[in-house]
Amino acid sequence: MTTYKIAVVGGSGPQGKALAYRFAGAGHTVTLGSRSAERAEVAAEAVNAKLAGNGVVGAADNGTALQGADVVLLAVPYEGHAELVASLAGNLAGKVLISCVNPLGFDKRGPYGLDVAESAAEEAARLAPAATVVGAFHHLSAPNLWASADLLDHEDVLVCGDDSGAKAVAIELAKAVTGRDGVDAGALRLARQLEPLTAVLISINKAYKTRSGVRISGLPE
Repeated sequence: MTTYKIAVVGGSGPQGKALAYRFAGAGHTVTLGSRSAERAEVAAEAVNAKLAGNGVVGAADNGTALQGADVVLLAVPYEGHAELVASLAGNLAGKVLISCVNPLGFDKRGPYGLDVAESAAEEAARLAPAATVVGAFHHLSAPNLWASADLLDHEDVLVCGDDSGAKAVAIELAKAVTGRDGVDAGALRLARQLEPLTAVLISINKAYKTRSGVRISGLPE
């Protein structure tokens, strides 16, 4: 297994913190980033307590966290996403940038995908052109990721991107979550379909009082 140095931008949020827990537990070097180093440190304390010696995560402000990282996980709310990515563009140069950002809205009828001109992943690629962007890890429930160290072997991680090498990184990192490679879901433009699908899962969760996921059938073993 290849091990990576991973910076999690948005590491103090539930999705970033939970994925950091999974990556560190699988042997990767992980640093949680946040706008505030203090917030990142609080999140890192929680992750390290849960890891209980089976891995360790560091903490820093976003800019510092990116230094020395091979891979950056972008796990931030869509609101403010563009401003944040633009501010970090220089530090993202030469790195694999994995976006799990979902542009979602909520109203009285429930969750829905926002009507956006480009997906969050495509927006990140435009704003940080020297990074290599893939979309992945959109559909994983943060509570499921955080609940225990058990692999989510009933789910698949769908990966989209235009660079085969960057996609291969995300596909391999999926093993930390599901125990198997992620699924190559095609070009980066398909993030426009993958990101709002999360709204469908949230709606299913509400209807059935569960935490649903995605599993692709018919793939070769």
